[in-house]
Amino acid sequence: MAGSMSMSMSMLHLCFFILLGILTRTSHAVHDKCAACKAVAEELEIGLSSERPRNHLDMRHRLDSKGQRQGKLIDYTVSELRVVELLDGLCEKMEDYTLKKDTSTHEWIKVNSWDNLTNKQEARAYSKDISSYCGRLLEDTEDELAELIKKGSVKVGGVSKVLCQDLSKHCSQTSVSHAAEVDDDEIDEEL
Repeated sequence: MAGSMSMSMSMLHLCFFILLGILTRTSHAVHDKCAACKAVAEELEIGLSSERPRNHLDMRHRLDSKGQRQGKLIDYTVSELRVVELLDGLCEKMEDYTLKKDTSTHEWIKVNSWDNLTNKQEARAYSKDISSYCGRLLEDTEDELAELIKKGSVKVGGVSKVLCQDLSKHCSQTSVSHAAEVDDDEIDEEL
């Protein structure tokens, strides 16, 4: 009887600590992975669009017996260095984003001034969430994404499709094409 009583108490303590952990959790999970993925893709597009033309990478550092340089001349656009420069620091840049909640929609937006926000603590928590999400997303897709960048398949305007539909599968084709249709409708209304 004493053994079953102590086991019951242990189970009760375990349940209490699990419940306490759930209730005191301050971090918010990224529920709309498609919207978060699009925000990461948007930041990657900013990186792609701000790239300056670069020379080839000269890896000819050795001299042969005749004094001629040996090695490779690598096109920067297909180099590993370009991939590293595009992806390195991407998730840290996502800490500038937070979740904007409207009545029916949730959108990740880039924050220009944290001082203008009403609930800074919640906004910062969301910013950490999307940064963590970005890390997991890149961990899952980095090898394939790097190869596609080197092949030239990832271009400004197409990052969201490649990253969010093709690689991570966080967005279905209908949700992205629907978003494109909505954007097209907004453009038509402006004209």
